[in-house]
Amino acid sequence: MKSVNSPPGNLELEQAIELILSAVPAPSMEIVSTADSSGRYLAAPAIAEVSLPGFDNSSMDGYAVISRDTSAANPEKPATLKMVGRIEAGNLAAKSLAPGECMRIFTGSPMPPEADAVVMQEDTSTDPANPDSIRILDKVSPWENVRLAGEDVRKGDPLCQQGVKISAALIALLQASGAPEISVTKRPTVAILATGSELIESGQSLPPGKIYESNRAMLASLAIRAGAVAQIMPLVKDSLSETSSALREAFSRYDMVITSGGVSVGEMDFVKPAFEQMGGKLEFWKVAIKPGRPFVFGKLGNKLLMGLPGNPVSAFVTFLLLVRPAILRWQSSAETCLQMETGTLADDVWNDGGRRHFFRVRKDAQGKIHPAGAQASHMLSSMASANALLDIPPQSRWEKGRTVSVLVW
Repeated sequence: MKSVNSPPGNLELEQAIELILSAVPAPSMEIVSTADSSGRYLAAPAIAEVSLPGFDNSSMDGYAVISRDTSAANPEKPATLKMVGRIEAGNLAAKSLAPGECMRIFTGSPMPPEADAVVMQEDTSTDPANPDSIRILDKVSPWENVRLAGEDVRKGDPLCQQGVKISAALIALLQASGAPEISVTKRPTVAILATGSELIESGQSLPPGKIYESNRAMLASLAIRAGAVAQIMPLVKDSLSETSSALREAFSRYDMVITSGGVSVGEMDFVKPAFEQMGGKLEFWKVAIKPGRPFVFGKLGNKLLMGLPGNPVSAFVTFLLLVRPAILRWQSSAETCLQMETGTLADDVWNDGGRRHFFRVRKDAQGKIHPAGAQASHMLSSMASANALLDIPPQSRWEKGRTVSVLVW
């Protein structure tokens, strides 16, 4: 196995990922509204500014009582208490509760001083002739039906750590604990280019020998899902001058440049020479995986070049395995790998080649893993029907029924 410090070449996937992640610059931060922070990553630990709940309050509509006043209550022999007040949500009790008294209370209302339980409304009855006399039909224990101050979160408690992705539930927690704004990491800006004189924009008439370009929209969608701010750039013809011009423009404006096509060793592959011409440093240009062996990674100062193959499946797979981790690390994400799930093979699968093969597969609701059609690197239909990758080692044959792990996107 080659060391990470070996010259650029045919690296193992883990070595390539390590090199890429080590080149990602330290994250910078910005302050955003908590309400608008969904999908962002915390730049620093979040601390609770208030306790949750902030005060003892009722968990239901009923009557605040002193629990010992109800110790003998039952439907045949109710405990009768005098109602001395009413506490609506957002208001405090006018007085403390004394033995033999109760107060009408509602969900979320603060508990009156000296009360230590709430009898739910269904366990009470009233006498129309004496509405302030409340009959308690069942006993309650101390602190029954009461939400205690700080039982969820205490002021000063850490709510979540740096690198956590902000979810809808976390937004609710941050808002409730007094954080109208939050510090998040900045998203990387990403330019997406496709090279190839055979490419034309979708929607135009299709001359003989030309194909509609599709990788840029696919890669932009994947980049945005990973948290980047993505910009699709104009198509680039197969020439050194046009490739150089396009790269200079992209690197002048964006943190990361993702190219599709032009990264192999053919006469019409210009990404590597154009990048070196502008002062970029190539780190490696081959990864020992299938699909996606030709993959260029380079640095230009603190900016990164990700040169993906032109075949759509190869571009898709290498993005997930190599580019997505860099976008996530740029944002200080605590997790950079695809989620791994287990399932059972629904069919035999095999890899007779000399490289790891990332099969496109579909995991169904029953946990069965199905190959998603033909595995050639130009087959868009099989990619579109897949939802996971199955990592099969070289020279391997796995039988139907085998338990396997898949990378789910």
